[in-house]
Amino acid sequence: MPCALRRILIVLALLLLPLPAFAVDPGERLADPKLEQRARDLSANLRCMVCQNQSIDDSNAELARDLRVLVRERIMSGDSDEQVINYVVSRYGEFVLLKPRLSAKTLMLWGAPGFLLLVGLGVAITYARGRNRPEPKRLSDEEEARLGKLLDE
Repeated sequence: MPCALRRILIVLALLLLPLPAFAVDPGERLADPKLEQRARDLSANLRCMVCQNQSIDDSNAELARDLRVLVRERIMSGDSDEQVINYVVSRYGEFVLLKPRLSAKTLMLWGAPGFLLLVGLGVAITYARGRNRPEPKRLSDEEEARLGKLLDE
């Protein structure tokens, strides 16, 4: 019984494991394995405009399929990887890249975490210095009387 139960649990565990999405149809694949691998590598870095958090390689959306076909067509026409990416970005904008490039437009995006870290450190240091200040000295009776006279005037 324990052996049979163990086998059942193993089969259930294998069935419940998340399997990778095989969104690329066999008809889309290129005959040359090297070119197909290039296409897969490129499409893994392009965002599905419908799903937005998936690459076009993982998405089953029609637009993702069209983009996969477009990438393969550009590769077959002899474009380099950079030319393919630039072509897709020119049509869909920087948002299509899962990993945005460093440019003037994305500088704030890339610099914001470091800037916020520096601001946080500045606030923490200022707060820490403020807590370590000694208590101000009380005025003597003579100083309080003199201050009272100055305020009355």
